Amino acid sequence: MARLIMKFGGVSVADGKRLRHVGDLVKHFNSDNEIVIVTSALQGVTDDLLFAARKAANEGNVSDVIDFIEKLTDRHHQAVADAIKDQGIAREVQETLDQKLSELEKAYIGICYLGELTPRSLDYISSYGEQLAAPILAGVLRDMGVPSRAFTGAEAGIITDSEYGDSRPLEKTYHLIPQRLLPLQGVPVVTGFIAKDEKGTITTLGRGGSDLSASLIGAAIDADEIWFWKETSGVLTTDPKIVPEAKSIPSISYREAMELSYFGAKVLHPRAIEPAIRKGIPVRVKCTFDPESPGTQIVHDDVQKVDVIKAVTLHKNVALLNISGAGMIGTLGVAARAFTALARAGINIIMISQGSSEANISMVIEERQMEKAEDALRAEFPRDLVKDISHDLNVCAVAVVGAGMAGTPGVAARVFKAMGSSRINVMMISQGSSQHNISFVVAAKDAERAVQELHREFGLGGEA
Repeated sequence: MARLIMKFGGVSVADGKRLRHVGDLVKHFNSDNEIVIVTSALQGVTDDLLFAARKAANEGNVSDVIDFIEKLTDRHHQAVADAIKDQGIAREVQETLDQKLSELEKAYIGICYLGELTPRSLDYISSYGEQLAAPILAGVLRDMGVPSRAFTGAEAGIITDSEYGDSRPLEKTYHLIPQRLLPLQGVPVVTGFIAKDEKGTITTLGRGGSDLSASLIGAAIDADEIWFWKETSGVLTTDPKIVPEAKSIPSISYREAMELSYFGAKVLHPRAIEPAIRKGIPVRVKCTFDPESPGTQIVHDDVQKVDVIKAVTLHKNVALLNISGAGMIGTLGVAARAFTALARAGINIIMISQGSSEANISMVIEERQMEKAEDALRAEFPRDLVKDISHDLNVCAVAVVGAGMAGTPGVAARVFKAMGSSRINVMMISQGSSQHNISFVVAAKDAERAVQELHREFGLGGEA
């Protein structure tokens, strides 16, 4: 009997009918396996919670809060009605929801009166999406005859630091989770995304952190596999909205999956598989609406492919930041100072490139952080050292990823020949020594065409 962690989110838990479908899937697999479920909020609820919180802080209108809570209550009560047939179980779940919704309403009213919204308050508010979804899914399973109980992330043993909005799990998490969940009694349903710090304050693992919650639990209880149920049929060769011929990749390595997630692929949270890597647990991405499809398995060893490239990914909403000046040539520590200044300002650097002349350093960062990044660099460097700090917002980062690139001559030549033939100008290039990833920057207007040309050049639309 295998022990599986199954994480559901997004479209998979959009409403009551989808929750019922999840229940059917879990019941099907539960007959031969031990299962732990991790669930996200109902689709769009976390965004609604955050929007209402900011509105409460800015406008302070209590009647708006009451209207919002009524709509939220109606949506979740309707989900219960659509998903749970047994009236006794349905009433029990609704009572749990109403208690949580009452707590949430009080928090919103407090924000209205205070007129401020701290990162700690945002974590508290945003945690309620999952806290409302988990009891419904546990009720669905009980309605189907599968023993189940809902747990918050903290109740399941996930303890983090106090970096509200993007907290990191502490080492003790790996010891607490088995104490809280094992031996498994039926199918536990754990809220993804949320946890608590050592003071008992609610924290969140960042957007998409439900995947990380599932991976943490899997690593802590020595799961045989961790399954992420998505609306896509696994990890694809590229975004099907850009290339309709995109195919599912049967198997990729941890390293390839990490490269894809960091460079814009939305199938997995960037940190999601780190705990799985730690324990060597295979991860599988499956489609909720095509459960018989094997999806994509993510494993430790590199799985090479004849055409060497596994996927092409596009990172939008980025900016190109350049620092230059003759004074940089031969001056020790310029790059270190630049990166330290950006780190202090909380700027995440996605890509780096430096010319051998040392007169220019180019970086790709999130577009929303550009102003803060420029301010940090101007405060750090005198004009006689760094003459110019400039940026370009109309860019995208393209990455080609594949373990087969390592040691294979001519891959870069094919990449850039395809760009040249298509008259697409490459503005910056970055390749790590692992040779698993070639990344470059192009104008935003050329970005999707660049992905299409590379997908065609490396034959990714054929048999994956």
